[in-house]
Amino acid sequence: MSRRILLLCACALASIILYMTVEVRGNIWFALELRSVKLLAMIQVAIAISVSTVIFQTITGNRILTPSIMGMDALYIFIQSLLVFIVGGAGYVLIGPELKFFSETAAMVALVCALFIPLLRFSKLIPLLLLTGIVLGVLFRSLASLIGRLIDPNDFTIVQTTTVANFNQVDATLLLPTIILTASVLFIVWRQRFKLDVMMLGPDTAISFGINWQKMSAALLIAVGVLVSASTALIGPVTFLGLLVVAVTDRIIKTRRHGVMFVASSLVAIAGLVLGQAMLEHLFDNVVVLGVLIELAGGIAFLALLLSRRTK
Repeated sequence: MSRRILLLCACALASIILYMTVEVRGNIWFALELRSVKLLAMIQVAIAISVSTVIFQTITGNRILTPSIMGMDALYIFIQSLLVFIVGGAGYVLIGPELKFFSETAAMVALVCALFIPLLRFSKLIPLLLLTGIVLGVLFRSLASLIGRLIDPNDFTIVQTTTVANFNQVDATLLLPTIILTASVLFIVWRQRFKLDVMMLGPDTAISFGINWQKMSAALLIAVGVLVSASTALIGPVTFLGLLVVAVTDRIIKTRRHGVMFVASSLVAIAGLVLGQAMLEHLFDNVVVLGVLIELAGGIAFLALLLSRRTK
């Protein structure tokens, strides 16, 4: 197990070194500063999305679900569309990035709280709440599609640009608050890793071991919402990244212990994101953004997981 973790560390480190050093020309310090901003964003997104997906799959008891099922990605797209519709493309550009970041994060966290706070009072509501999240996601996407038909085509181009995950447009001023928020939640989640190992056995078994299933589930799902919200507000929605990373990590590590899964899945995500971004920038001249390829690979992985479960 430790050898595999060390191998993943080596892969992640090699990807980082490759990304930071390949084809560095001209003003070296300026190039390193520019790349370091994108690198920090990729590391934050990789860790937040992978950890949140591991937690979400444990609580829901399903390995083909991702936190995006809660409708936060759709809410983010709807918020961008609504802002452009209200203030126009020019007004949207003038809105401060800090204001947009904190308001979008707050709105997505509020959605999660509204969905999962009932777990504090009622038991066995997770299937119903997940279904509610799916319905809300469809609603937000439909409203965003409606707004897209009403606004000016030039303004719609702005919406399309902001609703696709793109590490080339990371705002450096948002990195510090995002990292602080993510690190704070990760610290809390890490301390609960052993309880998550017990919760993986199911609600009845966890309760028999003295775990308050409702409160733990609600608190952890809110933590998941904060992690996903911060990442989405920073670079845009990456619906299938967590599913893809956790599926790959499962086949490498062969364990579901949360302490190991948190570290291993984060390393896999870092290596994949950084290497993918390096290839797009230096081999394909940024013809497409990394978010599009993530959605493609993640969609294929989702279908593969569905087919593998049916054949068992």
